[in-house]
Amino acid sequence: MAWKPSDIPDQTGRTFVITGANGGIGKHTTEALAAKGATVIMACRNAAKAQQVADGIPGDVRVRALDLADLASVRAFAEDTGEFDVLINNAGLMNIPFSRTVDGFETQWGVNHLGHFALTGLLLDRIGDRVVTLASIAHRQTPKLWIDDLNYEHRRYQRNLAYAQAKLSNLMFARELQHRLAEARSPKRSYGVHPGVSATDLFTRTETPLDWVAKPAIAVIGHSPKHAAESSLFAATTADADPDTYWGPTWLFGSRGPVRPSPSSRLSRDRDLQRRLWEESEQRTGVGYKF
Repeated sequence: MAWKPSDIPDQTGRTFVITGANGGIGKHTTEALAAKGATVIMACRNAAKAQQVADGIPGDVRVRALDLADLASVRAFAEDTGEFDVLINNAGLMNIPFSRTVDGFETQWGVNHLGHFALTGLLLDRIGDRVVTLASIAHRQTPKLWIDDLNYEHRRYQRNLAYAQAKLSNLMFARELQHRLAEARSPKRSYGVHPGVSATDLFTRTETPLDWVAKPAIAVIGHSPKHAAESSLFAATTADADPDTYWGPTWLFGSRGPVRPSPSSRLSRDRDLQRRLWEESEQRTGVGYKF
């Protein structure tokens, strides 16, 4: 029988930090965890908007400002965060026009991957249980990882490939983190998951005519944000979930369906590339991990 949110055990006494929790998948993840008694910290760029969302969710839900496009904000957030149980790296941007973060990174890679890499590293000694990082079925849409030009300094920007690279980086990071935790004999675990396809606001930020039609079209193909949140919830709360498995829906090429072991690209399993991406991420962010 497929896992369902009603299988989530009581979470009283446990604290979760969720990035980008003010809408879409993050909002539904917050609602489900708070309903099970968890304390949820919504880590969001727009704290005022997030507070409006939090006010409508019953339970112990708190809001903290976090801008993943600014490493100073990431460090400030980490410095003021105490011990907690689970970090869910949920926030993301998709197929946006070319821009750079405060620190000069291509924005999709900078926010989706580097911001979360830095945040996880700075918080790792305060995470009691696990890290869940959202990747995407789009990680399979890039033919390679441009390890020598991850920041788009020497090649033409293609928004769809930039997104695929960022999501591939998310999955490779989750896997390399798990490798390093296991090698250190740490009880902590790292999970890579994907939510399938869902009609969230990710599909309304391309600044092209697609913003008007993509979201309704995706609603037909994919599943609701509430169902899309199930992968995160499963990995965050299932005690014996295998961290070496990529979890997500598998129906319609991974677009929808219950949470199951999901296929991933051979590229995402390349251990040498995982290590090289990790080293590049440490160098770019200045954040080193202590296991």
